[in-house]
Amino acid sequence: PDEFVTINRQGEEKSLLEALRHHFEITVLTKPLLEKAIPLVNKSAELKELLENEKAVREYVHGRDLLDFIRDYSLNEIPAKEFVSILRKMPARLYSVASSLKANSDEVHLTIGKVAYHAHGRYRFGVCSAQCADRIEVGDTLPVYVHKNSNFRLPSDSDTPIIMIGPGTGIAPFRAFLQEREEIGAQGKSWLFFGDQHYVTDFLYQVEWQQWLKQGVLSRIDLAFSRDTERKIYVQHRMLEKSKELYAWLQDGAVVYVCGDEKHMAKDVHQTLLTILMNEGNMDEDAAKEYIAQMQKDKRYQRDVY
Repeated sequence: PDEFVTINRQGEEKSLLEALRHHFEITVLTKPLLEKAIPLVNKSAELKELLENEKAVREYVHGRDLLDFIRDYSLNEIPAKEFVSILRKMPARLYSVASSLKANSDEVHLTIGKVAYHAHGRYRFGVCSAQCADRIEVGDTLPVYVHKNSNFRLPSDSDTPIIMIGPGTGIAPFRAFLQEREEIGAQGKSWLFFGDQHYVTDFLYQVEWQQWLKQGVLSRIDLAFSRDTERKIYVQHRMLEKSKELYAWLQDGAVVYVCGDEKHMAKDVHQTLLTILMNEGNMDEDAAKEYIAQMQKDKRYQRDVY
């Protein structure tokens, strides 16, 4: 752990312990990493054979990390300096800000779901989510920066209606939106679609949403808790159930915001919007796609997906 290794192109050196803790990605395996490792591996023929099969590579890297790779391909004899030279820099983790500066002038709130799972005989944890959940204490510091999204923001006219769709931790920016609208006394209608697994444990910021509903800061809310019903219900199902009203809001100039999982949720929500436009607006698929394209052009359909 005390051996010094180079951590960047400028030749800066740190101890191996420091390098692996703070500078290099060690929890995710990628095909480029496996390719870079070929010259270092004794079982290089076996690794080359794996890399020739895309499906096999995907299956191998899924749920495995650097430690698995070291064990599987007997890399423990490689000198540390050589070994870290193939590692990529630890990527930043991006989180949506869950608070408004007007409401919390000296604080930034984040909504972080701890990643924890069991795979290949070992428990695995998210790098940043587990750090925040389990390891840092009050008074500790973490390196942060602001990553601006110039589009994903409230409309300049506070009378404009907004529709917010954010399951799970995707709810974060919408809490910031409503804090902001409460502070500025916005008059525009607001509608939240939120979903997660269980009502009792996963209704994030429940009391705040209920207070905003009472105060009229939030006009309406539709919830989908997928594991509380026999058939799994998601936010897109709630949107379809309210398709008439949702279409009326769109016709009224509402801005639609989607935050959360890109691969599944955002894709399904997009398809649901198309379906609502076709059903309620009597459009064919091309016309519905054109309507959404125009919304995007007018910055009335914004996505913050990951």
